[in-house]
Amino acid sequence: MPLGIEFSHRTDWELQENRLTQLHHDLLEKKEEVFDLTISNPTLCQFDYSPKKILEGFQSSKNLVYEPSSCGNVSAREEVVRFYKKRGVCLSCDQIVLVSSTSEAYGFLFRLLTNPGDKVLFPRPSYPLFQFLSDLNDVSLEAYSLQYNQCWSVDVDNLRQTIDAKAKAVVCVNPNNPTGSFIKKQELQIFNELCVEHNCALISDEVFADFGFEEDTDRISLTGNKDVLTFILGGLSKTLGLPQMKLSWIVVSGPTDDVSRSLERLEIIADTYLSVNTPAQNALGQWLQLTGFVQNQIRNRIERNYQFLKEQMELVQRCSLFFAEGGWYAVLSVDTELSEEGFVIDLLKEKHVLVHPGYFFDFDQESVIVVSLLLKNKDFIEGINRIVTYLS
Repeated sequence: MPLGIEFSHRTDWELQENRLTQLHHDLLEKKEEVFDLTISNPTLCQFDYSPKKILEGFQSSKNLVYEPSSCGNVSAREEVVRFYKKRGVCLSCDQIVLVSSTSEAYGFLFRLLTNPGDKVLFPRPSYPLFQFLSDLNDVSLEAYSLQYNQCWSVDVDNLRQTIDAKAKAVVCVNPNNPTGSFIKKQELQIFNELCVEHNCALISDEVFADFGFEEDTDRISLTGNKDVLTFILGGLSKTLGLPQMKLSWIVVSGPTDDVSRSLERLEIIADTYLSVNTPAQNALGQWLQLTGFVQNQIRNRIERNYQFLKEQMELVQRCSLFFAEGGWYAVLSVDTELSEEGFVIDLLKEKHVLVHPGYFFDFDQESVIVVSLLLKNKDFIEGINRIVTYLS
């Protein structure tokens, strides 16, 4: 008997639903009310997107003509230039490559920078997505640690131990997801020194960069970093809360020769896929005019929810809040005799509250849960109150 098609080892993932997901689906099938504190899709969180203005962007007759451009339409890239200029950063549209998603941006950069088996360094804790991206691109994923002492920071000693000749890129997420920690000036200096020493590039994922809770002059964006070849990732998914529009970008900076050579290769990679849709490129300028309108709503929501969480955690002995500087998530430490998985499953069973277990994000700390700050204040408050009641 034939054994059937043998698939690539890079897709040898665990394909079964985990127990938490199974329980969540069971409750939904029974029409039970569940307070889902994991929702991170902004389009499901009742923000006002000014739909008339969003949809007007699709009315252009230019959408009926296909004029492929490897790095994206010049007019759309110029809109990205204007977007950064408002943030005090001067760019040329020649530094910008449009892509359909941040995940695609990572894929392009891994193809640009690495050969099979080369290392890319990622922060830990961080996105679960990174493991899948490294698997699909035949890259060896190695983590450098973020440490917590009243706030999150890069464990510099661990970073020095982790980086070596096999490392072709160091990724920083700025601010990190889910810890909400920004890169500081002194940390960037260390990143630059180590990348120069080991001849590797920097990738800064700055999709959450506009969502800091408070001003801090020590924070820094890597846009315009000159010391080492640097790729900054951004896009509409977080900037405008419009993941469905599938438009993101890579900004390239660094030493002139490295930038020029990398863009020559990126142009061919991008031209091979031509994945960015025409209507989104044509509408980008009109959509970006809504940036302040949409971001103010999101920022007000996450700040109110985070403030409520801080106040509640001061009243609860068995739960504490990790300090965050921004982003869309909050991280809690719970005092429980159950395993982390056991806790989140029991919380869902008993209180119908769904949260992320910390191991999804590779936390070193035990008994950590992660919640989204995007929910409507009323739903967020109810979900947190149920957690407090459970712990009491």
